Amino acid sequence: MSRSRRILTVALIAATAAAVAVAVIKFRKMDEVATETADDIETQLDALDPVTRAAVVEKLSARAVEDTKARTT
Repeated sequence: MSRSRRILTVALIAATAAAVAVAVIKFRKMDEVATETADDIETQLDALDPVTRAAVVEKLSARAVEDTKARTT
């Protein structure tokens, strides 16, 4: 293998490793944001009285069903 080919191979491997590292960092950040959002929603739901909480959960569930049906058709 020539020297220039080795350098190109090393550069491509380094670029691939950098791209994978960036993707992992972005995924971890997205996961962190999703977890924080879910915890915030759960805290807000827990603060509601039982009747209001049930109404909110029912409305969210109905919306989720509508969204799912819209995506599948």
